Order: sequence, then C-alpha cells, then structure tokens
Amino acid sequence: QVQLVESGGGLVQAGGSLRLSCAASGLTFSSYAMGWFRRAPGKERDRVATINLSGIPNYADSVTGRFTISRDNAKNTVYLQMDNLKPEDTAVYYCAARVPTRTTYDYWGQGTQVTVSS
Repeated sequence: QVQLVESGGGLVQAGGSLRLSCAASGLTFSSYAMGWFRRAPGKERDRVATINLSGIPNYADSVTGRFTISRDNAKNTVYLQMDNLKPEDTAVYYCAARVPTRTTYDYWGQGTQVTVSS
C-alpha cells in the first residue's frame, strides 16, 4: 500500500521559513517523479514545484526564488524548503508521486497546513 505522509507545516510570520517533508512508502521512490501542490481556501489546487528522477526541479512562477524542492532517494523523502513566506502562501500543501510516463499524479498525501501571518 502506497503512503505519502507530509509533515512540517505550521504557523509562521511573513518573511519566515518552513521546511516540508514527505515520506513515501510502498513504492520504488527513485522511480517516481514527485511534486508539491497547494490548495488555498476557496481556490483550486495549484502546482508549486516538481522534481524529476534526475533531481531537476521545476517551479511555479509565484514561488521561484523563494522555494526549493529536493529529494533524498535513500530516505524515500521529498522536501520543500520555503523561504521568505508571504500571506498568500497560506494553503494546505500536498505531495504527490507520478510515474514518469504519465501526466497525472498517481498517489497523494493527506496534506499539511501552512499558515503565514502578516
């Protein structure tokens, strides 16, 4: 059974930092592209950052220069370092796993809340 478990969310002031982690189990982690997504209240889920099998990242324009995605295949974990947080970053953050040959994500975590106060 595949499980993705996010952690590291919380309440932070604007300008602060948080590091999200997503621990994967039940799949061959190194064979999956990974992504972070978020859903703000009343809005649709948006892509935040993705990382492919080679560790090459891709970011949404809104977070470029502030967020960093990384993966540790030895620990079956993907991270999202979030710096210079803004109130508009407030959302539930989800990690997801995708077989590289597919365009849709196959597995999703339960989400972790990030709240940025002004």
